[in-house]
Amino acid sequence: MISKRLSELRKKKQWSLQYIADQLNIAKSTYAGYESGYRQPSLEAVKELAILFGTTTDYLLGATDEEQPTIELTNAAFHMTVDGETVTEDEIVWLIAFLRAKRDIEKKK
Repeated sequence: MISKRLSELRKKKQWSLQYIADQLNIAKSTYAGYESGYRQPSLEAVKELAILFGTTTDYLLGATDEEQPTIELTNAAFHMTVDGETVTEDEIVWLIAFLRAKRDIEKKK
């Protein structure tokens, strides 16, 4: 499942294999192996890939078909600014991915 999802996400963003490998500090052949299914990424690599693609590890691993995390606000208006600029929905998704990664790291301590 992960190989298919990685390939779909990369093509959707129009990124090259080399670009992703450079972002992860790995060899292009290593990343190509992830997409072909020849190699399985480590749990740490899965986490880094989720952050890079702005998705969740659950989505990459096939545990959910929801590419983006669900944000629920009940009976409340939500407006957030950083340095005077409104935070976009896309940036909120990145914040959630960052928080999840940070929590994962802290659990390992």
